[in-house]
Amino acid sequence: MNYTINNLPERTQKPRNNGMTMMMDKGLSLRQVDDFIEVAGSYTDIVKLGWATSYVTPNLDEKLNLYSDAGIPVYFGGTLFEAMIVRGQFDDYCRLLDKYQLQYAEVSDGSIEIAHEEKCEYIRKLAKQVTVISEVGSKDVQKIFAPYKWINLMRAEIEAGSWKVIAEARESGNVGIYRDSGEVRQGLVDEILTQIPAETIIWEAPQKAQQVWFIKLIGANVNLGNIAPADVIPLETLRLGIRSDTFDHFLEG
Repeated sequence: MNYTINNLPERTQKPRNNGMTMMMDKGLSLRQVDDFIEVAGSYTDIVKLGWATSYVTPNLDEKLNLYSDAGIPVYFGGTLFEAMIVRGQFDDYCRLLDKYQLQYAEVSDGSIEIAHEEKCEYIRKLAKQVTVISEVGSKDVQKIFAPYKWINLMRAEIEAGSWKVIAEARESGNVGIYRDSGEVRQGLVDEILTQIPAETIIWEAPQKAQQVWFIKLIGANVNLGNIAPADVIPLETLRLGIRSDTFDHFLEG
């Protein structure tokens, strides 16, 4: 840090298991990635190339190399996994992970319907190859799961080999754990946390109000995902209580 401010909440250090920030790259250029790493790379734990943008991204190898050289792992969005699964291309997907030397993969079923045991079997298979992050929840705003179902799905996927489970919200933050207004389904989150350890969950929280809510609920070291590139440093100030939205939350007395 550039100077000292006393009594700030303690942040975990990279590489970290808790307090992670997952940035969503929806199509940054190589120059933009360079600029991003210079400014916010030290606060970014992992990058998701959103949905299947990796398929149409120019200079993909060069982009992955930039992140790799900065020590930031990258994975392809779960929609790419789904797009290949629904076409019977699981083996091709596995080869893709090897081709690009990816260490992480996302398993999701937000756009397709597959039996949950089948999803867990994909997790088990991929966990032998890479570190698996699985996503729970649908991208369909009409599909609202009861809390017990979220818990059961998350627990089963962790047992199948997922390192972290993502609570679905899309990049817009208006489905899954949120109402269509973007408001957090507070009862749902509270119920999930009674059974699933907070450190195993990455909460998708693209909107500032959502980030503030989770920081106040869980603390500075909550895992948050789908963070826009320009929001990574602002999020870090929220975590530290040096932005008005969380300013009072971490003050003592």
